[in-house]
Amino acid sequence: MFKDKVLLITGGTGSFGNTVLKRFLDTEVKEIRIFSRDEKKQEEMRIALGNPKLKFYIGDVRNYDSVFQAMKGVNYVFHAAALKQVPSCEFYPMEAVRTNVLGTQNVLDAATASGVERVVVLSTDKAVYPINAMGISKAMAEKLMIAKSRTQSATEAILCATRYGNVMASRGSVIPLFVSQIKAGKPLTVTDPEMTRFLMSLEDSVDLVEYAFAHANQGDLFVQKAPASTVADLAQALKELFNSGVPINIIGTRHGEKLFESLISREEMAKAEDMGNYFRVPADNRDLNYAQYFTEGEEKIASFEDYTSHNTERLNVAQIKELLLKLDFIRDELHV
Repeated sequence: MFKDKVLLITGGTGSFGNTVLKRFLDTEVKEIRIFSRDEKKQEEMRIALGNPKLKFYIGDVRNYDSVFQAMKGVNYVFHAAALKQVPSCEFYPMEAVRTNVLGTQNVLDAATASGVERVVVLSTDKAVYPINAMGISKAMAEKLMIAKSRTQSATEAILCATRYGNVMASRGSVIPLFVSQIKAGKPLTVTDPEMTRFLMSLEDSVDLVEYAFAHANQGDLFVQKAPASTVADLAQALKELFNSGVPINIIGTRHGEKLFESLISREEMAKAEDMGNYFRVPADNRDLNYAQYFTEGEEKIASFEDYTSHNTERLNVAQIKELLLKLDFIRDELHV
């Protein structure tokens, strides 16, 4: 489906956008456009990859005109540009709104105006029952996508989203932090040892992007199934892999941090479809007929529970080590 097509990746210089880019370079895609505001990273990517399929656009999703200019002639859009650091968004919530909410609306509007075929919006587990500014802003981004999808005609862009848990070794994740602390001989800083997080690789996550591009219906939300572990077990697994005896210091939870992550809410589980490796959550396309809203489907919800890092498959230390050894980042650090 990608033969002779043009793909635009917003936030394409980030860890997730970068992995998506490298996957699609191996397809018959005609052109990949990297849209981001970081010219230094764009230059580094241009030199490192040296691929004529790559085109670079400097701009900011906060500015509609810059997004619209980059959208001309594009067939598919993967929207990964976001502010994603939870503590930063807690201190600067309006910045999260400008990038994650208004920026997403700009991307959706520009895509529709430009005749794009499909748009995949990247979301996060923090959008489920959000307690922090980052999660709230991403939840709003999902709502914007669903609301926009309701207004699309049969010939206009198909809009959908993919929701992920913790992507291992992505920029800002805890694994690179632990590795750097181990190599420096410093204690590992764990906020809460009983805290659980989903564990999925960047490569697995890109599989879901491809699946969403190929199979999404209007307004769909796709969620990847994933195992989880406690942060304490993750830290212990890394210590064992690196043969390190550094201590583990418990420092307490950070601003906006959750004990566990939810990938699907109970309300969404009531209508989710099990697709094997993924869940598909269709958009709620009922209108504002309140009698219908209150009488349909409410009893079913009570029989479901959220899909969380507490109730998914829990990995032990040995299993975590096996999973970590599949990561290029860990293999490079261990020189294996």
